Amino acid sequence: MSLPVPDRLAYAQDQLLAANDLDTNKLQNGLSDLWARGGDYGDLYFEMTTRDTWALERGKVARASFGISQGVGARAVTGENTAFAYSSDISPKAIDAVTAAARAMQSHGQDAAETGRGVEIKAGGQGLPAYSTLAAAGGLDTVEKVALLRKLDDLARAIDPRITEVNAQLAVEDSTILVGATDGTLAGDIRPQVRISLSVVAEGNARRASGSAGGGGRFTLGEFDTGRLEKLVHKATSVALTNLDAIPSPAGEMTVVLGNGFPGVLLHEAIGHGLEGDFHRKRESVFNGMMGERIAAPGVTVVDDATVPDARGSLNVDDEGVAGQRTVLIEDGRLVGLMQDKISARIMNDKLTGNGRRQSYADLPMTRMTNTFLERGPYDPEEIIASVKSGIYAVEFSGGTVDITSGQFNFSAEQAFLIEDGKVTAPIEGATLIGVGNEALKHMSMIGNDLELGIGFCGKNGQTVPVCVGQPTIRMDQVVVGGAGA
Repeated sequence: MSLPVPDRLAYAQDQLLAANDLDTNKLQNGLSDLWARGGDYGDLYFEMTTRDTWALERGKVARASFGISQGVGARAVTGENTAFAYSSDISPKAIDAVTAAARAMQSHGQDAAETGRGVEIKAGGQGLPAYSTLAAAGGLDTVEKVALLRKLDDLARAIDPRITEVNAQLAVEDSTILVGATDGTLAGDIRPQVRISLSVVAEGNARRASGSAGGGGRFTLGEFDTGRLEKLVHKATSVALTNLDAIPSPAGEMTVVLGNGFPGVLLHEAIGHGLEGDFHRKRESVFNGMMGERIAAPGVTVVDDATVPDARGSLNVDDEGVAGQRTVLIEDGRLVGLMQDKISARIMNDKLTGNGRRQSYADLPMTRMTNTFLERGPYDPEEIIASVKSGIYAVEFSGGTVDITSGQFNFSAEQAFLIEDGKVTAPIEGATLIGVGNEALKHMSMIGNDLELGIGFCGKNGQTVPVCVGQPTIRMDQVVVGGAGA
Protein backbone atom coordinates (compact mmCIF):
# COMPACT_ATOMS: atom_id res chain seq x y z
CA MET A 1 0.00 0.00 0.00
CA SER A 2 1.42 3.37 -1.01
CA LEU A 3 1.51 6.29 1.38
CA PRO A 4 -0.65 9.29 0.45
CA VAL A 5 1.18 12.37 -0.86
CA PRO A 6 1.38 14.29 2.45
CA ASP A 7 2.77 11.21 4.18
CA ARG A 8 5.45 10.70 1.51
CA LEU A 9 6.48 14.33 1.88
CA ALA A 10 6.32 14.15 5.68
CA TYR A 11 8.51 11.03 5.66
CA ALA A 12 11.06 12.72 3.38
CA GLN A 13 11.13 15.80 5.59
CA ASP A 14 11.61 13.64 8.67
CA GLN A 15 14.44 11.58 7.13
CA LEU A 16 16.27 14.38 5.33
CA LEU A 17 15.52 17.52 7.33
CA ALA A 18 14.55 16.72 10.90
CA ALA A 19 17.15 13.95 11.20
CA ASN A 20 19.83 16.49 10.26
CA ASP A 21 18.71 19.36 12.50
CA LEU A 22 16.96 21.11 9.59
CA ASP A 23 13.40 22.25 8.93
CA THR A 24 11.42 23.98 6.18
CA ASN A 25 12.36 27.40 7.56
CA LYS A 26 16.04 26.61 7.08
CA LEU A 27 15.23 25.27 3.62
CA GLN A 28 13.39 28.49 2.71
CA ASN A 29 16.24 30.60 4.06
CA GLY A 30 18.73 28.60 2.01
CA LEU A 31 16.67 29.16 -1.13
CA SER A 32 16.42 32.86 -0.38
CA ASP A 33 20.20 33.01 -0.02
CA LEU A 34 20.56 31.12 -3.30
CA TRP A 35 18.34 33.69 -5.00
CA ALA A 36 19.91 36.70 -3.32
CA ARG A 37 21.90 37.81 -6.38
CA GLY A 38 18.97 37.42 -8.74
CA GLY A 39 18.60 34.81 -11.44
CA ASP A 40 15.67 32.88 -12.87
CA TYR A 41 15.52 29.82 -10.66
CA GLY A 42 17.20 27.93 -7.85
CA ASP A 43 16.66 24.67 -6.00
CA LEU A 44 17.98 22.46 -3.21
CA TYR A 45 17.84 18.70 -3.74
CA PHE A 46 18.29 16.27 -0.83
CA GLU A 47 18.76 12.54 -1.23
CA MET A 48 19.48 9.46 0.86
CA THR A 49 19.94 6.12 -0.91
CA THR A 50 20.81 2.62 0.29
CA ARG A 51 22.00 -0.03 -2.19
CA ASP A 52 22.39 -3.76 -1.63
CA THR A 53 23.82 -5.94 -4.43
CA TRP A 54 24.62 -9.65 -4.71
CA ALA A 55 26.17 -11.73 -7.49
CA LEU A 56 26.27 -15.52 -7.92
CA GLU A 57 28.78 -16.99 -10.36
CA ARG A 58 29.26 -20.70 -11.06
CA GLY A 59 27.04 -21.56 -8.12
CA LYS A 60 28.94 -19.45 -5.59
CA VAL A 61 28.51 -15.97 -4.15
CA ALA A 62 31.11 -13.94 -6.02
CA ARG A 63 30.34 -10.40 -4.86
CA ALA A 64 28.21 -8.61 -2.32
CA SER A 65 28.07 -4.97 -1.36
CA PHE A 66 26.05 -2.57 0.72
CA GLY A 67 26.30 1.19 0.65
CA ILE A 68 24.60 4.35 1.84
CA SER A 69 24.95 7.70 0.12
CA GLN A 70 23.38 10.99 1.07
CA GLY A 71 23.85 14.62 0.31
CA VAL A 72 22.44 17.88 -0.97
CA GLY A 73 22.89 19.77 -4.23
CA ALA A 74 22.27 23.49 -4.78
CA ARG A 75 21.53 24.93 -8.21
CA ALA A 76 21.23 28.55 -9.36
CA VAL A 77 20.03 29.24 -12.91
CA THR A 78 20.28 32.45 -14.93
CA GLY A 79 19.17 32.14 -18.55
CA GLU A 80 20.94 29.04 -19.86
CA ASN A 81 23.78 29.33 -17.35
CA THR A 82 23.76 27.10 -14.29
CA ALA A 83 25.85 27.23 -11.13
CA PHE A 84 25.89 24.04 -9.07
CA ALA A 85 27.48 22.90 -5.81
CA TYR A 86 26.92 19.82 -3.66
CA SER A 87 27.94 18.24 -0.38
CA SER A 88 27.78 14.72 1.03
CA ASP A 89 26.95 16.32 4.37
CA ILE A 90 23.37 17.29 5.18
CA SER A 91 23.47 19.92 7.90
CA PRO A 92 22.78 23.63 8.45
CA LYS A 93 26.47 24.30 7.80
CA ALA A 94 26.37 22.32 4.54
CA ILE A 95 23.30 24.24 3.32
CA ASP A 96 25.09 27.52 3.95
CA ALA A 97 28.20 26.25 2.15
CA VAL A 98 26.56 24.90 -1.01
CA THR A 99 24.23 27.89 -1.45
CA ALA A 100 27.13 30.29 -0.97
CA ALA A 101 29.25 28.36 -3.49
CA ALA A 102 26.47 28.27 -6.10
CA ARG A 103 25.69 31.95 -5.54
CA ALA A 104 29.35 32.88 -5.98
CA MET A 105 29.66 30.89 -9.21
CA GLN A 106 26.42 32.43 -10.46
CA SER A 107 27.87 35.93 -10.17
CA HIS A 108 31.28 34.77 -11.49
CA GLY A 109 32.92 36.01 -8.31
CA GLN A 110 31.79 39.61 -8.84
CA ASP A 111 29.76 41.68 -6.46
CA ALA A 112 26.10 41.95 -7.38
CA ALA A 113 23.20 43.75 -5.83
CA GLU A 114 21.16 41.82 -3.30
CA THR A 115 17.57 41.46 -4.47
CA GLY A 116 16.05 40.92 -1.05
CA ARG A 117 13.64 38.37 -2.48
CA GLY A 118 12.31 35.79 -0.08
CA VAL A 119 11.03 32.32 -0.93
CA GLU A 120 7.91 30.56 0.33
CA ILE A 121 7.63 26.85 -0.37
CA LYS A 122 4.61 24.60 0.00
CA ALA A 123 3.51 21.10 -0.97
CA GLY A 124 2.03 20.99 -4.44
CA GLY A 125 -0.70 18.83 -5.90
CA GLN A 126 0.36 15.38 -7.08
CA GLY A 127 -1.45 12.53 -8.77
CA LEU A 128 -2.02 9.02 -7.54
CA PRO A 129 1.18 7.21 -6.54
CA ALA A 130 2.68 4.98 -9.23
CA TYR A 131 4.39 2.59 -6.81
CA SER A 132 4.55 1.35 -3.24
CA THR A 133 6.61 2.97 -0.52
CA LEU A 134 7.52 -0.39 0.98
CA ALA A 135 11.22 -1.17 1.40
CA ALA A 136 12.52 -2.80 -1.77
CA ALA A 137 13.93 -5.86 0.03
CA GLY A 138 10.38 -6.79 1.04
CA GLY A 139 11.60 -8.29 4.29
CA LEU A 140 13.99 -10.79 2.64
CA ASP A 141 17.18 -11.27 4.62
CA THR A 142 20.66 -12.18 3.37
CA VAL A 143 20.02 -15.93 3.35
CA GLU A 144 16.82 -15.49 1.36
CA LYS A 145 18.49 -13.22 -1.18
CA VAL A 146 21.22 -15.77 -1.84
CA ALA A 147 18.59 -18.53 -2.00
CA LEU A 148 16.75 -16.57 -4.70
CA LEU A 149 19.92 -16.40 -6.81
CA ARG A 150 20.60 -20.11 -6.26
CA LYS A 151 17.08 -20.86 -7.44
CA LEU A 152 17.80 -19.01 -10.67
CA ASP A 153 20.99 -21.03 -11.07
CA ASP A 154 19.13 -24.34 -10.50
CA LEU A 155 16.29 -23.44 -12.86
CA ALA A 156 18.67 -22.45 -15.65
CA ARG A 157 20.83 -25.57 -15.40
CA ALA A 158 17.74 -27.80 -15.35
CA ILE A 159 16.61 -26.46 -18.74
CA ASP A 160 19.29 -28.25 -20.76
CA PRO A 161 22.63 -29.93 -20.00
CA ARG A 162 24.24 -27.68 -22.61
CA ILE A 163 23.86 -24.74 -20.21
CA THR A 164 27.34 -24.73 -18.69
CA GLU A 165 27.62 -21.33 -17.00
CA VAL A 166 25.08 -19.31 -15.04
CA ASN A 167 25.62 -15.86 -13.54
CA ALA A 168 22.87 -14.14 -11.58
CA GLN A 169 22.75 -10.75 -9.90
CA LEU A 170 20.25 -8.84 -7.81
CA ALA A 171 20.18 -5.23 -6.71
CA VAL A 172 17.96 -3.64 -4.09
CA GLU A 173 17.75 0.14 -3.73
CA ASP A 174 15.73 2.52 -1.58
CA SER A 175 15.87 6.27 -2.17
CA THR A 176 14.25 9.14 -0.31
CA ILE A 177 14.37 12.53 -2.02
CA LEU A 178 13.24 16.03 -1.14
CA VAL A 179 13.34 19.11 -3.36
CA GLY A 180 12.60 22.74 -2.57
CA ALA A 181 12.77 25.46 -5.20
CA THR A 182 12.49 29.21 -5.58
CA ASP A 183 9.31 28.76 -7.63
CA GLY A 184 7.61 27.54 -4.43
CA THR A 185 8.06 23.82 -5.04
CA LEU A 186 8.22 21.50 -2.05
CA ALA A 187 8.04 17.80 -2.89
CA GLY A 188 9.31 14.51 -1.56
CA ASP A 189 9.26 10.89 -2.62
CA ILE A 190 10.17 7.39 -1.48
CA ARG A 191 11.48 5.23 -4.30
CA PRO A 192 12.01 1.47 -4.07
CA GLN A 193 13.86 -0.26 -6.92
CA VAL A 194 14.72 -3.93 -7.48
CA ARG A 195 16.51 -5.59 -10.37
CA ILE A 196 17.46 -9.17 -11.18
CA SER A 197 19.67 -10.03 -14.14
CA LEU A 198 20.69 -13.41 -15.50
CA SER A 199 23.29 -14.42 -18.07
CA VAL A 200 24.02 -17.95 -19.26
CA VAL A 201 26.43 -19.72 -21.58
CA ALA A 202 25.52 -22.75 -23.67
CA GLU A 203 28.01 -25.13 -25.29
CA GLY A 204 27.35 -27.56 -28.14
CA ASN A 205 28.27 -28.31 -31.74
CA ALA A 206 31.80 -27.15 -30.87
CA ARG A 207 30.40 -23.67 -30.24
CA ARG A 208 29.64 -21.38 -27.33
CA ALA A 209 26.74 -18.95 -27.19
CA SER A 210 25.42 -16.63 -24.51
CA GLY A 211 22.02 -15.29 -23.54
CA SER A 212 20.74 -12.83 -20.98
CA ALA A 213 17.54 -11.55 -19.40
CA GLY A 214 16.56 -9.08 -16.74
CA GLY A 215 13.57 -7.93 -14.77
CA GLY A 216 12.65 -5.48 -12.06
CA GLY A 217 10.86 -2.30 -11.15
CA ARG A 218 9.57 -0.23 -8.27
CA PHE A 219 8.27 -3.09 -6.17
CA THR A 220 9.64 -5.50 -3.57
CA LEU A 221 12.09 -8.33 -4.10
CA GLY A 222 9.51 -10.76 -2.71
CA GLU A 223 7.41 -10.29 -5.84
CA PHE A 224 9.93 -12.34 -7.83
CA ASP A 225 7.93 -15.54 -7.46
CA THR A 226 8.69 -18.82 -9.25
CA GLY A 227 6.69 -17.82 -12.32
CA ARG A 228 8.62 -14.58 -12.72
CA LEU A 229 11.96 -16.33 -12.27
CA GLU A 230 11.04 -19.05 -14.77
CA LYS A 231 10.20 -16.41 -17.36
CA LEU A 232 13.67 -14.86 -16.99
CA VAL A 233 15.33 -18.28 -17.20
CA HIS A 234 13.39 -19.28 -20.30
CA LYS A 235 14.33 -16.05 -22.06
CA ALA A 236 18.06 -16.22 -21.30
CA THR A 237 18.47 -19.92 -22.04
CA SER A 238 16.37 -19.71 -25.21
CA VAL A 239 18.71 -17.08 -26.66
CA ALA A 240 21.84 -19.07 -25.81
CA LEU A 241 20.56 -22.45 -27.00
CA THR A 242 19.09 -21.04 -30.21
CA ASN A 243 22.32 -19.29 -31.14
CA LEU A 244 24.26 -22.57 -30.98
CA ASP A 245 22.64 -23.42 -34.31
CA ALA A 246 22.64 -19.93 -35.84
CA ILE A 247 23.73 -19.36 -39.42
CA PRO A 248 25.20 -16.10 -40.79
CA SER A 249 22.66 -13.33 -41.26
CA PRO A 250 21.81 -12.17 -44.75
CA ALA A 251 22.54 -8.54 -45.60
CA GLY A 252 20.82 -5.87 -47.62
CA GLU A 253 17.56 -3.94 -47.59
CA MET A 254 14.69 -6.09 -46.37
CA THR A 255 11.59 -6.35 -44.21
CA VAL A 256 12.28 -6.74 -40.49
CA VAL A 257 9.86 -7.82 -37.78
CA LEU A 258 10.90 -6.58 -34.34
CA GLY A 259 9.81 -8.53 -31.28
CA ASN A 260 7.93 -6.91 -28.41
CA GLY A 261 9.47 -5.60 -25.19
CA PHE A 262 13.16 -4.69 -25.07
CA PRO A 263 13.55 -4.15 -28.85
CA GLY A 264 11.82 -0.86 -27.99
CA VAL A 265 15.36 0.26 -27.11
CA LEU A 266 15.66 1.16 -30.79
CA LEU A 267 12.84 3.70 -30.34
CA HIS A 268 14.35 4.88 -27.08
CA GLU A 269 17.73 5.59 -28.60
CA ALA A 270 16.97 6.53 -32.19
CA ILE A 271 13.82 8.56 -31.49
CA GLY A 272 13.32 9.16 -27.76
CA HIS A 273 16.49 11.14 -27.13
CA GLY A 274 15.68 13.33 -30.10
CA LEU A 275 12.41 14.31 -28.41
CA GLU A 276 14.04 15.53 -25.18
CA GLY A 277 13.59 19.26 -24.71
CA ASP A 278 17.20 20.14 -24.00
CA PHE A 279 18.32 18.73 -27.35
CA HIS A 280 15.64 20.87 -29.01
CA ARG A 281 16.50 24.14 -27.31
CA LYS A 282 20.13 23.56 -28.26
CA ARG A 283 19.01 22.62 -31.79
CA GLU A 284 20.83 19.30 -31.64
CA SER A 285 17.88 17.06 -32.56
CA VAL A 286 17.02 15.70 -35.99
CA PHE A 287 13.39 16.56 -35.12
CA ASN A 288 13.98 20.31 -34.66
CA GLY A 289 11.27 22.41 -36.34
CA MET A 290 8.97 19.45 -37.01
CA MET A 291 6.29 20.04 -34.36
CA GLY A 292 2.90 19.16 -35.80
CA GLU A 293 4.38 17.48 -38.85
CA ARG A 294 3.98 13.84 -39.84
CA ILE A 295 7.23 12.15 -38.88
CA ALA A 296 5.98 8.55 -38.71
CA ALA A 297 3.55 6.23 -40.41
CA PRO A 298 -0.17 6.52 -39.56
CA GLY A 299 -0.98 4.53 -36.42
CA VAL A 300 2.39 5.19 -34.77
CA THR A 301 1.85 6.65 -31.28
CA VAL A 302 4.83 7.00 -28.93
CA VAL A 303 4.51 8.07 -25.30
CA ASP A 304 6.71 8.65 -22.27
CA ASP A 305 4.76 7.63 -19.18
CA ALA A 306 6.09 8.01 -15.64
CA THR A 307 2.78 6.81 -14.17
CA VAL A 308 2.96 3.15 -15.25
CA PRO A 309 2.30 1.19 -12.03
CA ASP A 310 5.47 -0.25 -10.46
CA ALA A 311 7.55 0.25 -13.63
CA ARG A 312 11.30 0.75 -13.39
CA GLY A 313 11.24 4.25 -14.86
CA SER A 314 8.13 5.51 -13.06
CA LEU A 315 8.25 8.60 -10.84
CA ASN A 316 5.71 10.02 -8.42
CA VAL A 317 7.62 13.29 -8.76
CA ASP A 318 10.72 13.97 -10.82
CA ASP A 319 13.97 15.33 -9.41
CA GLU A 320 12.71 18.90 -9.76
CA GLY A 321 9.54 18.20 -7.76
CA VAL A 322 7.19 18.04 -10.78
CA ALA A 323 4.55 15.30 -10.71
CA GLY A 324 5.25 12.34 -12.99
CA GLN A 325 2.88 12.19 -15.95
CA ARG A 326 2.03 10.63 -19.29
CA THR A 327 3.30 12.65 -22.25
CA VAL A 328 2.27 11.85 -25.81
CA LEU A 329 5.24 12.52 -28.10
CA ILE A 330 4.00 11.17 -31.44
CA GLU A 331 0.29 10.73 -32.08
CA ASP A 332 -0.93 8.83 -35.14
CA GLY A 333 2.35 9.63 -36.84
CA ARG A 334 2.53 13.34 -36.01
CA LEU A 335 4.98 15.00 -33.62
CA VAL A 336 2.81 16.52 -30.88
CA GLY A 337 4.99 16.87 -27.78
CA LEU A 338 8.41 16.94 -26.16
CA MET A 339 9.75 15.85 -22.79
CA GLN A 340 10.81 18.82 -20.68
CA ASP A 341 12.67 19.75 -17.52
CA LYS A 342 12.19 23.16 -15.87
CA ILE A 343 15.00 24.97 -17.66
CA SER A 344 14.08 23.79 -21.15
CA ALA A 345 10.36 24.34 -20.58
CA ARG A 346 10.99 27.93 -19.41
CA ILE A 347 13.31 28.81 -22.27
CA MET A 348 11.07 27.19 -24.89
CA ASN A 349 7.85 28.47 -23.28
CA ASP A 350 6.56 24.90 -23.14
CA LYS A 351 4.68 22.95 -20.49
CA LEU A 352 6.39 20.92 -17.76
CA THR A 353 6.21 17.17 -18.26
CA GLY A 354 7.99 15.78 -15.16
CA ASN A 355 11.11 14.64 -17.03
CA GLY A 356 13.77 16.43 -14.95
CA ARG A 357 16.03 13.62 -13.70
CA ARG A 358 19.48 13.27 -12.17
CA GLN A 359 21.68 10.33 -11.22
CA SER A 360 22.21 11.60 -7.69
CA TYR A 361 22.39 14.72 -5.52
CA ALA A 362 25.88 15.29 -6.93
CA ASP A 363 24.57 15.68 -10.49
CA LEU A 364 22.60 18.33 -12.34
CA PRO A 365 19.11 17.40 -13.53
CA MET A 366 18.40 17.31 -17.24
CA THR A 367 15.62 16.16 -19.52
CA ARG A 368 15.43 12.36 -19.35
CA MET A 369 13.02 9.63 -20.39
CA THR A 370 11.08 7.49 -17.89
CA ASN A 371 9.07 4.65 -19.50
CA THR A 372 9.08 5.27 -23.25
CA PHE A 373 7.16 3.00 -25.60
CA LEU A 374 5.22 2.55 -28.82
CA GLU A 375 1.51 2.05 -28.16
CA ARG A 376 -0.14 -1.20 -29.24
CA GLY A 377 -1.82 -1.60 -32.62
CA PRO A 378 -4.47 -3.89 -34.14
CA TYR A 379 -2.45 -6.84 -35.45
CA ASP A 380 -1.80 -10.26 -33.95
CA PRO A 381 1.96 -11.03 -33.91
CA GLU A 382 1.45 -14.24 -35.93
CA GLU A 383 -0.43 -12.21 -38.55
CA ILE A 384 2.51 -9.84 -38.84
CA ILE A 385 5.03 -12.64 -39.37
CA ALA A 386 2.73 -14.38 -41.87
CA SER A 387 2.63 -11.20 -43.95
CA VAL A 388 6.38 -11.33 -44.68
CA LYS A 389 7.50 -13.23 -47.76
CA SER A 390 11.20 -12.87 -46.97
CA GLY A 391 12.93 -11.06 -44.14
CA ILE A 392 14.20 -11.45 -40.59
CA TYR A 393 12.58 -11.59 -37.16
CA ALA A 394 14.71 -9.76 -34.55
CA VAL A 395 13.53 -10.96 -31.15
CA GLU A 396 16.16 -9.43 -28.86
CA PHE A 397 18.79 -6.69 -29.12
CA SER A 398 22.17 -6.61 -27.40
CA GLY A 399 23.03 -2.94 -27.92
CA GLY A 400 23.69 -0.21 -30.42
CA THR A 401 24.66 3.38 -31.09
CA VAL A 402 22.82 6.49 -32.30
CA ASP A 403 23.72 10.01 -33.35
CA ILE A 404 21.13 12.42 -31.91
CA THR A 405 21.80 15.17 -34.45
CA SER A 406 21.48 13.02 -37.58
CA GLY A 407 19.25 10.27 -36.18
CA GLN A 408 21.49 7.55 -37.61
CA PHE A 409 21.41 4.30 -35.62
CA ASN A 410 23.12 0.94 -35.58
CA PHE A 411 21.70 -1.92 -33.45
CA SER A 412 22.84 -5.53 -33.09
CA ALA A 413 20.35 -8.38 -32.73
CA GLU A 414 21.07 -10.81 -29.91
CA GLN A 415 18.49 -13.31 -31.13
CA ALA A 416 17.08 -13.32 -34.67
CA PHE A 417 15.58 -15.69 -37.24
CA LEU A 418 14.91 -15.84 -40.94
CA ILE A 419 11.34 -15.39 -42.13
CA GLU A 420 10.60 -17.42 -45.26
CA ASP A 421 7.15 -17.55 -46.86
CA GLY A 422 5.53 -16.16 -43.72
CA LYS A 423 7.17 -18.61 -41.33
CA VAL A 424 10.00 -18.27 -38.81
CA THR A 425 12.79 -20.66 -39.82
CA ALA A 426 16.54 -20.76 -39.14
CA PRO A 427 18.21 -18.78 -36.34
CA ILE A 428 20.78 -16.26 -37.58
CA GLU A 429 23.73 -14.42 -36.06
CA GLY A 430 25.50 -11.16 -36.83
CA ALA A 431 22.39 -9.22 -37.87
CA THR A 432 22.74 -5.45 -37.49
CA LEU A 433 19.96 -2.96 -38.16
CA ILE A 434 21.14 0.29 -39.76
CA GLY A 435 19.08 3.37 -40.46
CA VAL A 436 17.89 6.86 -39.57
CA GLY A 437 15.35 7.20 -36.76
CA ASN A 438 12.97 9.66 -38.36
CA GLU A 439 12.98 7.69 -41.62
CA ALA A 440 12.54 4.33 -39.91
CA LEU A 441 9.34 5.60 -38.26
CA LYS A 442 7.79 6.10 -41.69
CA HIS A 443 8.31 2.47 -42.63
CA MET A 444 6.35 0.87 -39.77
CA SER A 445 3.63 -0.90 -41.73
CA MET A 446 2.08 -3.17 -39.08
CA ILE A 447 1.88 -2.73 -35.28
CA GLY A 448 1.02 -5.64 -32.99
CA ASN A 449 -1.35 -5.86 -30.04
CA ASP A 450 1.20 -7.40 -27.64
CA LEU A 451 2.79 -4.34 -26.00
CA GLU A 452 5.40 -5.24 -23.39
CA LEU A 453 7.98 -3.21 -21.45
CA GLY A 454 11.60 -4.16 -20.93
CA ILE A 455 13.95 -2.74 -18.32
CA GLY A 456 17.18 -0.88 -18.88
CA PHE A 457 19.57 1.90 -17.98
CA CYS A 458 19.73 5.16 -19.89
CA GLY A 459 22.99 7.04 -20.20
CA LYS A 460 23.28 10.73 -21.05
CA ASN A 461 26.09 13.22 -20.42
CA GLY A 462 27.81 10.77 -18.08
CA GLN A 463 24.72 10.11 -15.94
CA THR A 464 22.76 6.85 -15.74
CA VAL A 465 19.12 6.49 -14.66
CA PRO A 466 16.70 3.51 -14.63
CA VAL A 467 14.14 3.37 -17.44
CA CYS A 468 11.72 1.10 -19.24
CA VAL A 469 11.59 0.75 -23.02
CA GLY A 470 8.89 -1.06 -24.90
CA GLN A 471 6.80 -1.80 -27.91
CA PRO A 472 4.51 -4.45 -29.39
CA THR A 473 5.68 -6.63 -32.29
CA ILE A 474 6.11 -4.41 -35.35
CA ARG A 475 6.83 -4.81 -39.06
CA MET A 476 9.31 -2.37 -40.61
CA ASP A 477 9.91 -2.27 -44.34
CA GLN A 478 12.98 -1.14 -46.27
CA VAL A 479 15.39 -1.68 -43.37
CA VAL A 480 19.10 -1.98 -44.12
CA VAL A 481 20.51 -5.10 -42.46
CA GLY A 482 24.22 -5.66 -42.11
CA GLY A 483 25.24 -9.28 -41.65
CA ALA A 484 27.92 -11.90 -42.04
CA GLY A 485 26.15 -13.12 -45.13
CA ALA A 486 26.99 -10.02 -47.15
